[in-house]
Amino acid sequence: MSVKIVGVEIKGSEAIFAVVEFDGADLAHLPTSLKKIALEDDDIAANVRQFREQVAAFVGDNGLKMLAIKKRGKKGEFAGGPTTFKIEGVLQLLEGCEAVLVSPQTISAQAKKLVELPGSLNKYQHEAYKAACAVLLKAR
Repeated sequence: MSVKIVGVEIKGSEAIFAVVEFDGADLAHLPTSLKKIALEDDDIAANVRQFREQVAAFVGDNGLKMLAIKKRGKKGEFAGGPTTFKIEGVLQLLEGCEAVLVSPQTISAQAKKLVELPGSLNKYQHEAYKAACAVLLKAR
C-alpha cells in the first residue's frame, strides 16, 4: 500500500510544498502545479482565511492526509518570524489532515539515507521534500 504526504517548509510568508509517495520500498516525488502559497499581510483576517482555503484546496485536490512540517526555532539566530508561526498554526488546524512537526536534526539524519534529490524538484522545494521523506523513512 502506498502512502502520500506533503512536506512543508515555511519561509518568511510562504509555505513551500513537496508531495512524496512511498510504496514501502521507494520514495517518489509527485510534481504538482502548485508548489508554494504565500500569506500576504497576515494582519488582515480575510487574508489568513484565504490562505487556509488555498491550502485546504491543495490538500484536498491531491488526496493528502498528512503534512510533514519542518520545525523552526522559537528563539535564537534561526528563530522563525511571527508570520511563520501563524502559517504553522493554520496548517495544524486543517480538517482531515494530520500535521507532524519534524526537527531539522531529524531531517538531516534521515536525508543521509536518500540517494539523491529528484530532478523534478525546484531547489527551493528541497527542504520540504526532505521533511516528507524523514517522516516516511522514520515510520517504516
